[in-house]
Amino acid sequence: MSFQKNTLIVIAGPTAVGKTAVAIEVARQLDTVILSADSRQCFKELSIGVARPTGAELTTVPHYFIASHSIQEEMNAAIYETYALQLLEELFRQHPVVILTGGTGLYIKALLEGLDPVPQVPEKIREEIIAAYQAKGLDWLRETLEKADPLFAAKGEMKNPQRMMRALEVAKATGTSILRFQSQKKAQRLFGTICIGLELPRPLLYERINQRVEAMMTAGLEAEVRSLLPLRHHNALQTVGYQELFSYFDGTLTKEDAVALIRQHTRHYAKRQLTWFKKQPGFHWIQPAAYPTILPLIKSRLEEKEK
Repeated sequence: MSFQKNTLIVIAGPTAVGKTAVAIEVARQLDTVILSADSRQCFKELSIGVARPTGAELTTVPHYFIASHSIQEEMNAAIYETYALQLLEELFRQHPVVILTGGTGLYIKALLEGLDPVPQVPEKIREEIIAAYQAKGLDWLRETLEKADPLFAAKGEMKNPQRMMRALEVAKATGTSILRFQSQKKAQRLFGTICIGLELPRPLLYERINQRVEAMMTAGLEAEVRSLLPLRHHNALQTVGYQELFSYFDGTLTKEDAVALIRQHTRHYAKRQLTWFKKQPGFHWIQPAAYPTILPLIKSRLEEKEK
């Protein structure tokens, strides 16, 4: 079957829902490649704690933006937008369709719609905020952000420490709310999109998350995190699964409590992801177990675009 060129098939959803398996099977059936939209799997130093695809999975289908950068390199949605657009220009010369999969909603939105430019923030400000958050915790971050950027505090993601720290650093660097830089004007792209959202009943998703955390610990997550202690100040490590074990190494949590918090924080993260994606227009929502319906849906949409 021939397809209209330059179509990006987005397979998104919360962590542990099964995006990787579905994306690989779709890519295999369509004889194409996968571009990741995961803001942590791109770092070569992180593997177990970010559920990076296995060696076998990476061999089955070529992946891009997996272990492609170092945590010592700056990475954010704007950088990803530029990186992914340049890469897609090359990939679409070889493949009429490309699969985009991941759970970082802002990266997907940046690639599909573009981002408004936000002024560059001095590294010193970013490092000071990260250090203060590590020492004083979420309550400090929330209270500080409420004073520095009340607009974001009222309308932004006030349960997401990474988004909150980003808003605070912009407020400190510019004196302006990060929301003032968001015009909501969509950029024009030279490719079409088909967006598939994967979801599961909440109890089943949470059980899969709990099982994944246990599997990560068995696979050696503790050793992986311990090896990264000298780099813990980097933004990439302000991440669920790493922060809790750092606290265990610091002696402020028992190992059992750290693992329990990883489960809890991952469940909270999955809930935020689902809330984010449900607000995005144009997604077809399907359960991973209904995979036999996904490929026919994609092919029918591709055929419609070809007409």
